[in-house]
Amino acid sequence: MNVIKADATQFAEIRDFPFQPNFIEYDGVSIHYVDEGPENPKGTFLLGHGEPSWSYLYRDWIGPLNEAGYRCIAVDLPGFGKSDKPTSRDWYTYERHCGALRAVIDALDLRDIHLVVQDWGGAIGLRQAVDQPERFARLFIFNTTVWHEGVTYSPRLWEWMKKCDDPESFGHDMPVGQIVFAAMKRGGHDPALVSSAFDAPFTTPESKAGAQAFPYLIPFGLRENAETGSDHNRIFETLKLWQSCPVHLIFGDADEVYPWEWAETWAAMIPQATLDRIDGGGHFVQFDAADDCVAAILSHLK
Repeated sequence: MNVIKADATQFAEIRDFPFQPNFIEYDGVSIHYVDEGPENPKGTFLLGHGEPSWSYLYRDWIGPLNEAGYRCIAVDLPGFGKSDKPTSRDWYTYERHCGALRAVIDALDLRDIHLVVQDWGGAIGLRQAVDQPERFARLFIFNTTVWHEGVTYSPRLWEWMKKCDDPESFGHDMPVGQIVFAAMKRGGHDPALVSSAFDAPFTTPESKAGAQAFPYLIPFGLRENAETGSDHNRIFETLKLWQSCPVHLIFGDADEVYPWEWAETWAAMIPQATLDRIDGGGHFVQFDAADDCVAAILSHLK
């Protein structure tokens, strides 16, 4: 297996993410995570990213959540951020991504977890809650969905998945930074800063194998693999009967990939779930509207 390792020099220009890197080994690769917080925290926030981002999404969350008394763990999945990047698309599977996050949870023996998920992180993070509900205190579900039989995807999501599965569409080199910046719906973001921060993890087209493989895994990969497809459908069915801990849905309403209507559907489906609307928040809502997202979370912790 050929693996590209992240070099600290790639991130030298990123001045607004000053957190000490931590690593664990999983399935032959090194997994990076941020671990910040007080000595005796009220609980632990486990912050999950999706495609094609990394833990930098939470640059403006970690400080306020620490100040509120909470520990923050932000994990870079294999192929993203400061984690190792296998160069073969075949290496990337839904089960491996779930296993990587599970490995961090188990290695740190995380308890009283306040889970935050968005995008493909929803499929991976919510699997952890379903498999180990005793470890979780709250679920915060941002713009995402869970694959299940009969699900209808938005036109933009179908467009994105098909584009990523066609190497010619990006000229064999996915422009990650431009993609992330284009999803910002609120003004005031510095295009150069955003693009450079999300391009930083990737040094070559080969290093983007995970970013290119990820969109295919859900739903296409699940449909082709009856075992993982059935297991993923189990997440959806479990949430419909969820009683283990409070669930808070917080959606940006300007996301064309996971639209606001999905949030309303989820809120009606999950028992006693709350629903917050982030006005004008785009797909990467936790970066696009960080202050509003943190405020919504803190309002549920009082």
